[in-house]
Amino acid sequence: MDLSEDTLRALVRDAIARHAVQAPASEPDPLASFRLHVSHARLPLTQGGDGDGACLIEPSVRCTHCGFCQSFGH
Repeated sequence: MDLSEDTLRALVRDAIARHAVQAPASEPDPLASFRLHVSHARLPLTQGGDGDGACLIEPSVRCTHCGFCQSFGH
């Protein structure tokens, strides 16, 4: 089966268009990270450094913004 260059290009463009469909931009979904996998989710809490600078998990040290207090600890 011989394909002309124009036919082949049209087939490639159609295949790319089918796979490159993107959802329209909208408001960010706060639950999107939970839907990916719960171990990667960050809870909407302020970090220790945002307040007095102490770590929420270990208050005797300064917050290093590791994110442990905003996750399920995974």
